[in-house]
Amino acid sequence: MKLLNSFISAVAVVAITASVALPAAAADFKAKTVVLVHGAFADGSSWNKVIPLLKKAGLKVVAVQNPLDTLDNDVAFTDRAIADAEGPVVLVGHSYGGAVITQAGVNPKVHSLVYVAAYAPEVGQSVLDTQKPYPNAPGRPFIVKDDAGYLKFTDEGIFDYFAPDLPRSQRALIAATQGAFGVKAVSTAVTQAAWHTVPSFEVVSTDDKVIPPQLQRDQVKRLKATTVEVAASHVVMLSHPDVVAKLIIEAAK
Repeated sequence: MKLLNSFISAVAVVAITASVALPAAAADFKAKTVVLVHGAFADGSSWNKVIPLLKKAGLKVVAVQNPLDTLDNDVAFTDRAIADAEGPVVLVGHSYGGAVITQAGVNPKVHSLVYVAAYAPEVGQSVLDTQKPYPNAPGRPFIVKDDAGYLKFTDEGIFDYFAPDLPRSQRALIAATQGAFGVKAVSTAVTQAAWHTVPSFEVVSTDDKVIPPQLQRDQVKRLKATTVEVAASHVVMLSHPDVVAKLIIEAAK
């Protein structure tokens, strides 16, 4: 019985210690929740490797499921996620999701912005506008448009250009589950640019074959962003989730 009581007491001490450890870590953060916005051809599961790392650090996490039909609709979905989240919020966008957070990030609950191999348009610019000064990325010819005006990557585009640094099995999943992306979303200009007033952070993928690395580097200067460069493909949050999570955690502090 004494042995059992000692065991119960030890478990209680561990439980109490564990219960206070997380709030103590969370107290280091000025932001409470991370809202993750996926890019084109993807959904919220593109953050599956990053989410556990953020939660382990003591942050609440919400991954938005955007329809990818128009910029306005994607911003509306993101606005609702911000409204429901406990603030302050770190707003994170991958790829086209950068345009979404640029527009949605003007919400006063947003503490900081994190661009992950993403676009950050200026007011009056669309995603297509931001690309015009740069040569076409190698993966661009592998994006095809259907009769309804929706875009998809070919399997070859996914395997060789979109996610070449992932295991083949993961690339096959991305190719099979990618969502159709409305061309209107990339041709619509943002009317607000939150990065003018909200502190910004950026992950630059130096081996990106979808968004030119030079475009990403030039944005860092324009946004005066805290940045990290990593030799990764366009899906850096899947190939290097630790690097992405670390910068998001820094943005939350």
